[in-house]
Amino acid sequence: MKLFILLSRVPYPLEKGDKLRAHELVKRLARRHEVFLCCLSDQPIAPEYVEHLRTICHHLQVIRLARWRILSKLVRATFSRMPYQVAYFHHRHAQRQVDEALVRFQPDHVLCQLVRTTEYVRHRYTLPKTLDYMDTLSKGTERRRETAPFYLRPVWRVETRRLIAYENLMFDLFDNRVIISAQDRDYLYHPLRDHMAVIPNGVDTSYFQPRPGEATHDLLFTGNMNYPPNIDSVLFLVQRVLPLVRQVRPGTSVLISGVDPSPRVRELARQDPLVTVTGWVPDIRASYAAARIFAAPMQIGTGLQNKLLEAMAMRMPCVTSELANNAVGAKPGSEILIGSEPQDYADHILRLLDDPAERERIAANGHAFVHRQFDWDRAAEALDALICRNDPRD
Repeated sequence: MKLFILLSRVPYPLEKGDKLRAHELVKRLARRHEVFLCCLSDQPIAPEYVEHLRTICHHLQVIRLARWRILSKLVRATFSRMPYQVAYFHHRHAQRQVDEALVRFQPDHVLCQLVRTTEYVRHRYTLPKTLDYMDTLSKGTERRRETAPFYLRPVWRVETRRLIAYENLMFDLFDNRVIISAQDRDYLYHPLRDHMAVIPNGVDTSYFQPRPGEATHDLLFTGNMNYPPNIDSVLFLVQRVLPLVRQVRPGTSVLISGVDPSPRVRELARQDPLVTVTGWVPDIRASYAAARIFAAPMQIGTGLQNKLLEAMAMRMPCVTSELANNAVGAKPGSEILIGSEPQDYADHILRLLDDPAERERIAANGHAFVHRQFDWDRAAEALDALICRNDPRD
């Protein structure tokens, strides 16, 4: 089959969740089909990243989105019903390039990741199409509205309404719909949402493996540190949970590791010598190996937290929120520990720090859980089965 895959980002390097999911699925689908990978990009891409992607697909096209075009489109979107997230990525010059690529390649099927990309193919009524929602963007904007400054709340309110309508419209226009978790599926407002396929992420357990050595930090948080749910989570950890922990263990240290830390995150390290903010690291496994406990008190956001899967694969005990674990599905108290209020998190952390046997129990159970439940090959097989169901050659 000739498969055309359209992404809103270049899926390499793997510093963001949508990039990781796209990269791992594209790599596996390209073993079964002739894949044309078409990526939108709002920034220059290093040649070595482009060359890497050429090794995992048959055809590659990167379409640059100029910042002035994005700004102009966002202004015009104010006077339309198009969600800003869609307007940001949809441009006439890019549409022409996508159309030309489709004419040249003549695909049997189109796979879009996120509703951000669907505007490019929504009118291709005769072409079989699959939409990987990944997560429910409208729910994410709804939660961001709750925590946004008062002057931005009307913007997030409008964006939430637009995204709900747009997500429902795309549901009707695509042949297959995929989402990352049952929790995110249930956040959609479409009456047929239960008919969606839930295809979770995997984790590369051959890469993320336990590493021997002495931990240099007590707590770890990883992720894209310019992403609002991650910023919110790490602020909650350092400003609300850590003071409670330090009432009992004054020397408790925190390692915050991940690309592009925001000024608010960097300020945490300037204010506290026991908080380390690394920024981008060449091998995130070194950060996992450097800490005793993985703490991710996610308060907002949607989707499946890859950071939790990676930490469990590296045999770390994990403390997180019910919100984050709903998508993961680990057994609370056995495979993962769940907090709600700051004191809950502090109690879990203190117990784990004081009891090496308890740390090992949670870590071992979480490690076994990830190996049982999350596998990229199984995810790709499930997605491939959906795509082949609409194969026009059958």
